[in-house]
Amino acid sequence: MTEKGTEGANSKPETKQSGPGGLLPGMAVISLWMLAQCGLGLIGVILHKLSPGAIVICLMFAVAANGLLKLKRWGWALTLGAAFLSMCYGAYMLFRFHQFQMAVMLIVNLVFFLYLIRPEVIERVK
Repeated sequence: MTEKGTEGANSKPETKQSGPGGLLPGMAVISLWMLAQCGLGLIGVILHKLSPGAIVICLMFAVAANGLLKLKRWGWALTLGAAFLSMCYGAYMLFRFHQFQMAVMLIVNLVFFLYLIRPEVIERVK
């Protein structure tokens, strides 16, 4: 027979770490990348380098990152779409305007897109 005092001390609260059904480290990195793209877009709007319509895209990046961190299926889908569209934008800017710094954005978003379509990642989102 166990005492109530020792039972509470030995039990650990359940957290969504990298265990089965939890958040993978790559998913957290992708969420941080989406938030970084959101921040860069907002800085571009504040400095008048981007149009105010870019705020909508920044909002999509922020919502996608939040949904992916919460392991929601819609967050995964939004993040997948955002990574794909960012990859397409990077390819357009690289090949059309020869902005070679966009090659980094293109490669990073391609890696994240390929990571998000792995079966291990798809299993974890609800």
